[in-house]
Amino acid sequence: MFTGLISDVGEVGSVEPRGDLRRLRILCSYPVETIAIGASIACNGACLTVVEIDRDRQSNRTWFEVDVGAETLARTTAKQWEPGMQINLERSLKVGDELGGHIVTGHVDAVATIAAIEDFDGMRRFSISVPEDLSRFIAEKGSVSLDGTSLTVNSVDGNLFSILLIPHTLAVTTWASRRAGDSINLEVDLMARYAARLAGIS
Repeated sequence: MFTGLISDVGEVGSVEPRGDLRRLRILCSYPVETIAIGASIACNGACLTVVEIDRDRQSNRTWFEVDVGAETLARTTAKQWEPGMQINLERSLKVGDELGGHIVTGHVDAVATIAAIEDFDGMRRFSISVPEDLSRFIAEKGSVSLDGTSLTVNSVDGNLFSILLIPHTLAVTTWASRRAGDSINLEVDLMARYAARLAGIS
């Protein structure tokens, strides 16, 4: 379980195909002694399990490795990750931690697309295009997770919705480098999904 508050921006160090899997090495600033084998880390919003960990002596940064399965490759942007790419990271929520964003599971629903970007007053407004079957879960002033970042929906128009990022969010995530046409991982709000299910909306 996560909150959508990014705690580090990592870098893909290597990508190794292993049959239907891909083994990814990700460099980060987390202290190596604080990460355990089997720990869950959200990488651009996708919950992945740490299978190896050590410290890179050249960069003096921690690295951890994860195995990305066929389902994750099919439903997320992980298939596009290459060495040198930066990704948003968040470690799993612990009992007693502040829930500053919203409840995020790390189970990506689909890949969305940045349709347009507008800059003003140091902020940036993004228009996001989502698959038609998920648009019903997006509500004005509701929550959404995009590349692991907890964000508030400003407006909705069909399968398009907008979000506004403040300078702080742009500075501590990968969002400052995003461009129109980029693919991003989308996780709809968990409460919206359960509400739709209880209401009988398939």
